[in-house]
This record gives sequence, C-alpha cells and structure tokens, in this order.
Amino acid sequence: MFFVRQGPLWFRLTTGALVVWGIIGCFMCFQQIRLGADAMGTASDYDRALYAALPNWYDPLFTVAVLAGLIGAVLLFMRRASARPFLIASLGATIVQFGWLFATTDIVARKGASATLGLPLVIIGIAAFTLWLVGHARQKGWAV
Repeated sequence: MFFVRQGPLWFRLTTGALVVWGIIGCFMCFQQIRLGADAMGTASDYDRALYAALPNWYDPLFTVAVLAGLIGAVLLFMRRASARPFLIASLGATIVQFGWLFATTDIVARKGASATLGLPLVIIGIAAFTLWLVGHARQKGWAV
C-alpha cells in the first residue's frame, strides 16, 4: 500500500529531477534579468541588440514561466494534483515567450536552427511531459 500511495520509485526520482530543473530555470531567469545578453557567456553585438529590443513584458513572462514551473514541480513532488494549473501556466508562458522570439526576430536566420531551436524544444517538451505526468499521477492515485 505504501508503494501505491507514494508512487513508484521512477515517479519520485522524476519529480525530484523536475524540481531541480525548475530551480535551474529560476537561476537562468535571474541571470538573464541580472546580466542581460551576457547571461549565457560573452554576448555578441547581435545578442546585445536582440536583448535590448525585447519588449518590457518578456522578462516578467520568463519569470512566470519558470516560477510556475517550479511551483508545479514542487507540488507534483508532494503528490498534489493542484500542480496542474501551475504547469499549464508555465507551458503557456513558455510557448508565448519562445513563439514571440522566433516569430518576430531573425534569430533563426542569423544563428541557424541548430543553434537556436534545440534548447527551446527541450524546454517545451519537458513542460509538456510534466503536465502529462500530473494527469498520469492523478489517474494512478499518486497525486491527490
């Protein structure tokens, strides 16, 4: 009975890893807000111009995406189905953030798809997986 109530080991390890992923996301957001274009290392003139041209809502949206994702991951780790709205907000904010960046800038043309699309696709994939996982956990009785 303990196994069913807590969920299997893979679930506990996965949700723990998702909490760590959320903490890393919050750190990266903080770094971007603090350092701007230099957050990922030495920035080029293009990176500086791109960051300077971001709309005022871009960094707050990034903050919503990572904080909602972290809260959702912590709630899921705690086996709470109430993680779902946070995970939906995180996924939505992430899609808007990257969607705007790729639809309104020339970053892909300038840097290439292989250099710009990989990490955003991984981030969106993990957010979607986490949202699926909360539903799966609820069906299995691991999250209430």
